[in-house]
Amino acid sequence: MTDVLTKAQAGARVRAARTRAGLSWAELAEHLGAPLVWTTAALLGQHPMTAEQARLVGKLLELDEEVVTALQDQPYRGSDPALASDPTVYRFHEALSVYGPALKELIHEEFGDGIMSAINFRVDIARRPDPDGDRVVVTFDGKFLDYRW
Repeated sequence: MTDVLTKAQAGARVRAARTRAGLSWAELAEHLGAPLVWTTAALLGQHPMTAEQARLVGKLLELDEEVVTALQDQPYRGSDPALASDPTVYRFHEALSVYGPALKELIHEEFGDGIMSAINFRVDIARRPDPDGDRVVVTFDGKFLDYRW
């Protein structure tokens, strides 16, 4: 009997297979008919995929059944604390450390007492040309959840 493949291990195999196949994350999302950021996060282990989605990715990337099964498992969401030292990931921590309190104040001023959902949530990324260098545009789109008694 072998151990069950973890979502992180499956994600590592997906990354390697995607590179070997010469497919972009956007191409995989297009094949699945799913949002780009969600697809990428799911393939890296942060969301469960349906059996149909996992089988399609398995076929596209020539993944074994062990990976296809792991892609369907319910994840333990969040990231490895070691990832926080990655410069790209760290900049998001830095941005929220600097702007988080202001965003909180503005959300409360605009919506009232509550929070932005990270469950009923969409996220997108885009490139915007700029004379000083292209800009990264990240959009968080979460449902407002008011606190109720």
